[in-house]
Amino acid sequence: MKTYHCVCGQLIFFENVVCIKCGRGLGFLPDQLCLSSLEFSNNNDGTFLPTAREAGGRLYKKCRNYEHQAVCNWMIPAEKTNQNFCTSCRLDAIIPDLSIEKNHGLWQLIENSKRRLVYSLLSLNLPVRNKADDPKTGMSFRFLAEPPNSKIRVFTGHDEGVITLNISEADDSEREKMRLSMKEPYRTLLGHFRHEVGHYYWDRLVAGTKYLEPYRALFGDERADYNEALAKYYETGASLNWQHNYVSVYSTAHPWEDWAETWAHYLHIQDTLEVALDFGLIEQHLSLAPQQEAKNTFGPRQRKFEEVIDAWSNLTVALNSINRSMGLRDIYPFVLSRPVIEKLRFVATVIAGTDIT
Repeated sequence: MKTYHCVCGQLIFFENVVCIKCGRGLGFLPDQLCLSSLEFSNNNDGTFLPTAREAGGRLYKKCRNYEHQAVCNWMIPAEKTNQNFCTSCRLDAIIPDLSIEKNHGLWQLIENSKRRLVYSLLSLNLPVRNKADDPKTGMSFRFLAEPPNSKIRVFTGHDEGVITLNISEADDSEREKMRLSMKEPYRTLLGHFRHEVGHYYWDRLVAGTKYLEPYRALFGDERADYNEALAKYYETGASLNWQHNYVSVYSTAHPWEDWAETWAHYLHIQDTLEVALDFGLIEQHLSLAPQQEAKNTFGPRQRKFEEVIDAWSNLTVALNSINRSMGLRDIYPFVLSRPVIEKLRFVATVIAGTDIT
């Protein structure tokens, strides 16, 4: 995730909707992966002229969830007259019940995290297709709540491209209760999104491809009974030395979960290192994508994967130490063993679409 500047020179950030210095409105252009200040066009039709040079003088309109719900700040090219929702919001199949007052605030938090996810997917040139346009291989999101005084439970998960999120995960106090009860060192909305979308991309990028057998060699055989494996995991937990081969305890439950957890951590690394590079916190020469291919993002075609891991290890030690100095938990409470690093390398290879070497 990069930082950006308003046309007035003020530093602006991904979720911002207005520049605090000059008061200009802001909008994110997903087709250009940039946040821009906006000027009203001369057409008097609700379209805007982004000031960012990446826009190239093209006109844009606001996503309906930006204009009417204030839960988005993404834009749509004005020529797409049949589209009222942006690339991220078009993925929504079910949104929270807005007749319940608190749900609007939870929805805003959910959409903020989902847009960060979609930014990462777009920056990695991964296909981002919604179910309306591509019912067979697209993805969609359902944001559901458990009815009060009901035994019905909403479980966060993935099923054939449909990702369900219990909206209580957007409530800090509820999520912290769950984190403690599950004995998890880390639990966030963004982490949920990155994990669940990992399942989706396993279906798209690994199943039935040249990567399936190398995947099984690293992660295990996904044909093992999933429900049985989960039941065993919740009954007995992980082995004492699980850290030698897995990035998290939950990774040990089943090869699918190992992939999804590793995928999520790859996106953690992708996004955080991009910010660190943008702020000059890591060496400027470190680039994970050749200059001629890129959108200046951390992608999988790096010169040396070890450089990436070294940079990540050094950065997380510093960030964890900073958090401790403020009396907070470690920002990245995980250890990357050599087998885990090889799994991360495999994720990078699959995303790049390159051969296993």
